Amino acid sequence: MNLIFLGAPGAGKGTQAAIVSEKLGIPTISTGNLLRAAAAAGTKAGLEAKSYMDKGALVPDETVVGVLKDRIAEPDCEKGFLLDGFPRNTAQAQVLEDLGVKIDLVISLEVEDEEIMERMSGRRVCLKCGATFHVKNAPSTKGDLCDKCGDPLVIRADDKPETVADRLKVYHETTEPLKLFYGERDVLSEIKSTGIERTTTMILAVIEGWK
Repeated sequence: MNLIFLGAPGAGKGTQAAIVSEKLGIPTISTGNLLRAAAAAGTKAGLEAKSYMDKGALVPDETVVGVLKDRIAEPDCEKGFLLDGFPRNTAQAQVLEDLGVKIDLVISLEVEDEEIMERMSGRRVCLKCGATFHVKNAPSTKGDLCDKCGDPLVIRADDKPETVADRLKVYHETTEPLKLFYGERDVLSEIKSTGIERTTTMILAVIEGWK
């Protein structure tokens, strides 16, 4: 199956994509990584993308989809693929459709904004060893210090409440309309994200029922 995961920042898309990708034996395709790899490989679409990236310009949607089409033609995508980070808006989704990339199922992970704020603003990381904690769900026994190495824990810039609020605003204005786009095509399933294992179980049940 060819899948897309939607959801606000902090909804758990990356975590679930990694789990589902492994369980189904299909690759997760990140467009950012894909563009860099295609540019390095020197493919026609990759070199076109590189010409924009070298100038610090946004790569046009048609070029991104061209690189994507090259990637999904590879043998490991025969059973399907899972898109990560694309499309980000309805214009990109339309280009994807116009260029013949078939999407079988779009899963939207639903989480209230208040919970997103709590999840993300409560995260703490150790810059020394990379350990991650949460002030409510998985606190360090040493308070503001890392359990593992004793270094101070910090809040990442993109986890600060004002930054999270801005990211949520962009999501609601730009990416959330994709739910209507794919809903009109009868390929959308909304799932309430409530804990990793339970959410995975619900996702796999939806996928099985969709086949």
